[in-house]
Amino acid sequence: MMDRLLLIRNYVFNLFDRDVSGHDFFHMQRVAQMAQSIAVREQADLFITETAAWLHDADDHKLFTDGEKQQREITELLQSIACSSNEISQIKEAIREVSFTRGAIPASLEGKIVQDADRLDAIGAIGIARAFAYGATTGQTFWDDQETLQPYTTIQHFYDKLLKLTDMMNTDAGEAIAAQRHQFMTQFLQQFFAEWQTSNIRIGQLT
Repeated sequence: MMDRLLLIRNYVFNLFDRDVSGHDFFHMQRVAQMAQSIAVREQADLFITETAAWLHDADDHKLFTDGEKQQREITELLQSIACSSNEISQIKEAIREVSFTRGAIPASLEGKIVQDADRLDAIGAIGIARAFAYGATTGQTFWDDQETLQPYTTIQHFYDKLLKLTDMMNTDAGEAIAAQRHQFMTQFLQQFFAEWQTSNIRIGQLT
């Protein structure tokens, strides 16, 4: 199993090593490691879980213009490392159901674990860093309390998605980790708005 996972890891590295949007190789690695850890606790299939975790963004429409081409590449990769048709079906099903925007709860335990691992990497300290990295690549300002610059900001993304993820975990392990990371995000937002208000007061005093 380790040889197959090494080949998958190398494929993912080549696919994401230049990404600066927060969906880089290290994101995939963290999600794979977290998924593997949760899978051990939940007694899930380790190979299916870790493989799906490594590949969960390999056909993401936000990152690739040709999602169908990427899906074919995933299939070809899995076939080339001697995955059975059943394994390929399970892996691709788990990948397909991970997305937040789909709003689906994965049918399989392995899919639920990968979804939890991916969502855990979207919250906490690293989640905060990833949110601002992605916002920068899409041209978002990080906040605008006057709503004059842009209709959507990175800070708004916390309220639309990130702060909701803790209540959407599928596993007990995911819930426990999410609770701590959620608390860190709320502390960050409190500090952010405190500094924002202080900055505005000082600017007003100078003008």
